[in-house]
Amino acid sequence: MENCKYPHLFSPIILGSTLFRNRIFASPTGYQNLNGDGYLNDGAAAYYERKARGGAASVTSFEGIVDGEFGRGGATHICLDTPNIKNNLSRIAYGVKTYGAVASLELQHTGMFANRDLSFFGASSKGIAYGPVECELGGRTIRPMDEAIIERTIRKFVDGAVLAKMCGFGMVTVHAGHGWMLHQFLSPITNRRTDKWGGNDVKNRARLLVTICDEIRKAVGPGFPIEVRISGSECYDGGFDVEDGISIAKELDGHCDLIHVSAGNHEIEEVFPVTHPSMFLEDGCNVEYAAEIKKHVKTPIATVGALDDPELMEEIIASGKADIVEMARGLLADPDFPNKVRSGKEDNVIKCMRCLSCFSSELTNGEPYCALNPETGRELEMKFAIPTAFKKKVLVVGGGIGGMQAALTCADRGHEVVLCEQSDRLGGVLLCEEDVAFKKNLEYYLGQQAQRINASDINLHLNTEVTPEYAQKINADVIIAALGAQPVKPRISGIDNANVMCAQDAYTAVDKIGDKVVIIGAGLVGVELGLHLIANGKKVAIVEATDHVNDGGNFLHMLGLKVEIKKRGLIINYNTKVKEIKAAGVLCEVEGAEKIVEADTVIYAVGQKPRRDETIALNFCAPEFYLVGDCITPRDITSANTEAFMTARNIGRF
Repeated sequence: MENCKYPHLFSPIILGSTLFRNRIFASPTGYQNLNGDGYLNDGAAAYYERKARGGAASVTSFEGIVDGEFGRGGATHICLDTPNIKNNLSRIAYGVKTYGAVASLELQHTGMFANRDLSFFGASSKGIAYGPVECELGGRTIRPMDEAIIERTIRKFVDGAVLAKMCGFGMVTVHAGHGWMLHQFLSPITNRRTDKWGGNDVKNRARLLVTICDEIRKAVGPGFPIEVRISGSECYDGGFDVEDGISIAKELDGHCDLIHVSAGNHEIEEVFPVTHPSMFLEDGCNVEYAAEIKKHVKTPIATVGALDDPELMEEIIASGKADIVEMARGLLADPDFPNKVRSGKEDNVIKCMRCLSCFSSELTNGEPYCALNPETGRELEMKFAIPTAFKKKVLVVGGGIGGMQAALTCADRGHEVVLCEQSDRLGGVLLCEEDVAFKKNLEYYLGQQAQRINASDINLHLNTEVTPEYAQKINADVIIAALGAQPVKPRISGIDNANVMCAQDAYTAVDKIGDKVVIIGAGLVGVELGLHLIANGKKVAIVEATDHVNDGGNFLHMLGLKVEIKKRGLIINYNTKVKEIKAAGVLCEVEGAEKIVEADTVIYAVGQKPRRDETIALNFCAPEFYLVGDCITPRDITSANTEAFMTARNIGRF
């Protein structure tokens, strides 16, 4: 492999009797029961197959609940004991292995968190959940697992593994981390039993997991790989630490083929952005747990979490910190990551922003729509070619995130494309965040898109305002309006004072901002700006008229923001109405009383106003006219990219 830049990353590995083509595994990412009938739709097979086509060595499935009666956490979970589920699963396994990857089925049981939202089902298991010990949780009494339930659970895991092998999966992944049932038995916090299944002795707490692995081995044979996912540390005060993770791994050593070391407990809010690393954490932030555990066991170790830098991933394998690197959101942002990196095209990789749009979307829509890759979540549709486009002349107005994607997609479809941007750079309003440390992958993406445009046949015009007269001169068949929006200036006395600016300007004027800053508005823009300014040595307070932060629909990203708000000391004054901006700060009204929040600089971040007048003026300047992004109504990157891609993809059908 003398011509391979990352020889360790792309060296095969053997687990059990199975050869895996490289060290990049696609870790579990869910696909929900979209039809509400307990079965997967056809999009599921396409979704997992796409990762295999991109070069991952192994692709792990959704949470396969082994016990539909007592193990399902929510109505959208897929249960492996559902009648006639076999064909559903077989299509996924077949799709993955068609492209040379190993399909793995995740085996899951939610334990004390089972049946939390299933009360409307009216089943005999209504509200029933079992855990290691009796406890009160969410208004329910959790029943302790007696010997009969434990034996049932072991059998259910074995049945799930046998089903997986029967359906063509080449591995199973037993989920024993993140606070789910097997983790509940492993943790000394939740497992306070006094029998052989728990207590102070880690051997007892790990007995259920080890027994499940051993019984699966008996059922599937000696060469069939078994992966076990654990939390190397629970990562919160009061939770178990990496020493417990080491002890658990030692008990597992020799009972499985791969120990997949993750981190955290999903029920602890501040730990969610550690288990699913937020954009505020460093690359590979959870590798330390795998590296420490690897020192104590002979079983191969996998690591996961914020991994999309091939140089870092190569170093992890080469230095012996882990044997395998697993990617989740990174392969949603770009499922072709392995093939691109191996072939020397790593500059073309779309890097995950860790914005959690995918995860939030999955919980809301059932499919994980990526902010930067509009094909993610639409794999079934993208799998099939659409008719060749009738070539048209397309004018794209606006070189922001939506305009760039629209222009590139039109060019890919063979159209003649003219792209006009009013400023001297491509990237639009998001360019203001290019020096924000936790937005580095957004900056990378904007630059990447601009480079693609410069290298294409797109006719690019910077510093060009598109008026109706200009548009008519272009004589385009199609106009795609992606003019975006501009900051709303609130009607507040003093808003035009010299010490006031909008958030968009503030990002690029940090040196001109005073030491004490007040931001008006606790939306995502205001909060992220506040965190950025604190990192640059400013003292920041936000004033917000409501009683909460507006998460803009990305509620999981908000969990990471909450951690950073606390960590960085960002002050947010809720239920605070701004009355006037003065030289000394902001005059506010709180519970009927006035107070001054001192500030050298006041920044407003109260929303965006679509550039509708300029947009509507272009309406009849071409036979076809389409709108994308913020000029319709302000929205997020995911929406803008998706609308641009899908709109452009359909141009030329007639």
